Amino acid sequence: MLTLLLALTIATAVAPVLIRVLGRAAFGLLALVPAAGFIWMVSLFTSGAFAHGGEILAAFEWMPSAHLNLDLRLDPLAGLFSLIILGVGALVLFYCWGYFDSNPRRLSLFGAQMVGFATAMYGLVISDNFLLMYVFWEITSVLSFLLVGYYGERASSRRAAGQALMVTTLGGLAMLVGIILFGRQTGIWRLSEIATYTEVVSTPYATAAIILILAGALSKSAIAPLHFWLPGAMAAPTPVSAYLHSAAMVKAGIYLVARLAPDFNAITSWHLVVIPFGLFTMLLGGWMALKQKDLKLILAYGTVSQLGFIIAIMGIGSREALQAGLALTFSHSLFKAALFMIVGAIDHTTGTRNIRELSGLGKKQPFIAVLAVISAASMAGIPPLWGFVAKEAALQAVIGEKLLVGMPGQLLLVGVVLGSILTLTYALYFLWGAFAIKEGKGTSEAVEKMHPIGPTLWLAPAVLSFFSVAFGPFPGWLDSAINTHLDARYLSETSPHLALWHGITVPLVLTLVIIVAGCLLFWQRKLLRYFYDERPALGSADAVYDNTLRYLSNISLKLTASTQRGSLTYNLGVIFGILIVLPLAALIVGERNDIRMILWDTPWQAIAAIIIVVMAYAATQMNNRLSGVIAVGMTGYGIAFIFALHGAPDLALTQVLVETIVMVVFMLVLRKMPTQIDPRPDQDNRLRAWLSIAVGLSVTVVAMFAISSRQERPISDFMPDLAYEIGHGANTVNVLLVDLRAWDTFGEISVLVIAATGVASLIYRTKSFTRASRRPTLSTTSRRWLAADVDSEKAQNRSIMVDVVTRILFPSMMVLSIYFFFSGHNAPGGGFAGGLVAALAFTLRYLAGGREELEEALPIDPAKILGTGLVVSSIAAIWPMFLGAPPLTSDFATIVVPLIGEVAIPSALLFDLGVYLIVVGLIMHILTSMGAQLDAEEALRKQRARDRARSLKRKAEFRRRQQEIQKKQLAAASANESSTSEEK
Repeated sequence: MLTLLLALTIATAVAPVLIRVLGRAAFGLLALVPAAGFIWMVSLFTSGAFAHGGEILAAFEWMPSAHLNLDLRLDPLAGLFSLIILGVGALVLFYCWGYFDSNPRRLSLFGAQMVGFATAMYGLVISDNFLLMYVFWEITSVLSFLLVGYYGERASSRRAAGQALMVTTLGGLAMLVGIILFGRQTGIWRLSEIATYTEVVSTPYATAAIILILAGALSKSAIAPLHFWLPGAMAAPTPVSAYLHSAAMVKAGIYLVARLAPDFNAITSWHLVVIPFGLFTMLLGGWMALKQKDLKLILAYGTVSQLGFIIAIMGIGSREALQAGLALTFSHSLFKAALFMIVGAIDHTTGTRNIRELSGLGKKQPFIAVLAVISAASMAGIPPLWGFVAKEAALQAVIGEKLLVGMPGQLLLVGVVLGSILTLTYALYFLWGAFAIKEGKGTSEAVEKMHPIGPTLWLAPAVLSFFSVAFGPFPGWLDSAINTHLDARYLSETSPHLALWHGITVPLVLTLVIIVAGCLLFWQRKLLRYFYDERPALGSADAVYDNTLRYLSNISLKLTASTQRGSLTYNLGVIFGILIVLPLAALIVGERNDIRMILWDTPWQAIAAIIIVVMAYAATQMNNRLSGVIAVGMTGYGIAFIFALHGAPDLALTQVLVETIVMVVFMLVLRKMPTQIDPRPDQDNRLRAWLSIAVGLSVTVVAMFAISSRQERPISDFMPDLAYEIGHGANTVNVLLVDLRAWDTFGEISVLVIAATGVASLIYRTKSFTRASRRPTLSTTSRRWLAADVDSEKAQNRSIMVDVVTRILFPSMMVLSIYFFFSGHNAPGGGFAGGLVAALAFTLRYLAGGREELEEALPIDPAKILGTGLVVSSIAAIWPMFLGAPPLTSDFATIVVPLIGEVAIPSALLFDLGVYLIVVGLIMHILTSMGAQLDAEEALRKQRARDRARSLKRKAEFRRRQQEIQKKQLAAASANESSTSEEK
């Protein structure tokens, strides 16, 4: 089970490379992975591995307090759906080989997304943890969005992709709420535990939870009124439609209903939701299919109809209904995937799917027509095909169903018969539209000029059509596989076996009625146009979707316009006003405790507080920007001093380093801004001053009450012991960051990587900010103290004192940085502090020697440093899982170092190394973008200005010389004229 999941994941990762290197033939190679999984899954059923409730389990403990354990379970039901996912997936990947004519760059991503979708669907059906299943559920929605939007340059594709993502994600969010509500009320977070829970009916809020879960399942399976996304998704390439919209994605909702129906059918609301919506969808989809002129849309609405049929039958929840529902699921996957691939072959070779442009195709391509007739007949339930066996089982289940006594069962039977008549009608309509010779047209031009249909296009639908034929007369193996699950799920019940012939029964008579009525309806299909209206009687779900988005967009715009008025001062005033009013109001209305406050433990705290207050006030009075930044920085240093007085050297060290780095960043920004702040003469700051006083006072009062209200022992008292016992370190702060709460740190460093990339993107704009990397140097053979550009005028004018100080401090700071990194687990320091010290060392090199010196100091692409840090931290997080431990589990090893003795090296040091690299990469990104790049742009601007000045000077000189030449020529001409007149 895990090997197959890993193999699919690896295939997803290597798919882009294979497709770029091997071309379209790589799809055939990728198809081998799900094909091997399909063969293995068949062997499990054949060998009896699933007999008597057999299953394959795997569990990895991960955040058990949040119920996020990685619990996997391959039981017969998961195996049945895996057969569909892997078998059809392999055939569709092989079909892609012939479907695509070229190998554009986006095709490699398409291949990875298709294999990734098979991986996500397989992960979904084998997930035993409810929340893990939801994760895979949402992954399929995202991949569906990417696959449907393959033709991103087309507005129709972008709209269809967004619509599918919006609808399925909204349903998924509702399902997540239902899962959490159900789990909190019952304590059940694993699907396998539901069968053992006997108090579902009496559980509080069970009905609400089930309806929310069904909202996700029904939206995923395109059940009305959320059906409209599926026909819109036909903008995707045909392989996507053949896989996602017939055999994979839309089956996710059916799988969940099949999993839950036996236990939840006892809840009254279950049948009231599942059966009516499913039956209505079956009728609606069949009726809409007869209106379409596009072959894919006919099949799309037919898919909507069939999904409603399956949901309505399977949702009953009895053994017979579940048997029929699973048979219908397999039948639908076989014939609908085949029909979609046949339509893709027609579109690929003729250039059209419009039935008005297709005439005589059956005569020219009889083999493809035979395959289509087989699959369409199976869809219509014509004997002796597998579709007939499945539909007979469904009719028999409805007729004999004990859970639907009286009118509900009769209405369901009537609805299924009417829906089946429509199914036969649009099946005939599809065959006529695709292959018949239209009246008075003969063979159409598109058919005459069509390309040959090669084996890579017809082999996959031929295999599926073969199984539709074979499972009809010989359903034994599939019947045995389905009953393997039913026997394990319904221990004390039995059901009739699936067979082609049960004698002359009521379902057989109903089948004859369906065939006759469907043929008559197709024969007189022209009469149906009198019942169609340009405006749907129930309204257009697609239009409702557009109007809903437009309405929400208008509300958003109005809300934004009323709260975001374009004034930062106004926005901050509103925020601070609420910060003042709400906490103080809650404090005044609620119960209050006594305040226990000591002004200071030592007079040094008072001195630090006075400095902070004075510097904060001074910052508001200074007109010089740099002076204001320095004053604000002094408040940060004062806070660091208070941290040190309170016995928190780590916090004090980090605060000092961060303040220093921030000061440098502010200097880089301020050098591009005016030095002085020009106060507006009409500006009155009294209101701002009172607002700041009120904020400070309210926050202080609330903080004092909050601190004084503590009733229990603070958790911080236990942290040192936990840090030593779990993280094997004496520095509690660092152990918290890289071990106990390392997931928080991992999220924060990921944000740092994004922020660094964003800063560089803003500065470089459309230019690339990557650069070649080489070995860093400190000095050259020159007579100067630093490394860069020793012969330039700028380097010669540098202060020798600054050069000497930088040369002496840089190695010392780097050694201190390394010391902080290694000592941080048991003493003040750590990867963050060490990275900041190293960053300050490189900043010193930049301030001393400019961008050339920075390039010499660390000529490595900052993006590579950031990426390496993130990869190293990820390895530290994931590696324990390969050892059978939860992610980020730490350990330590003791080694003997000569002259030092025993040294304990914790595994969290690897995670801390990632933090170190990311901090260095972040500051280098800032220095190279806000510093070096802006310097380079400024130098380029000055050089262009000098070039323009020289050019203007040369032009002026040239014009002066031209004028002098002209004057000489005029003088010479005048002299010649004078001499000529004298001679005369």
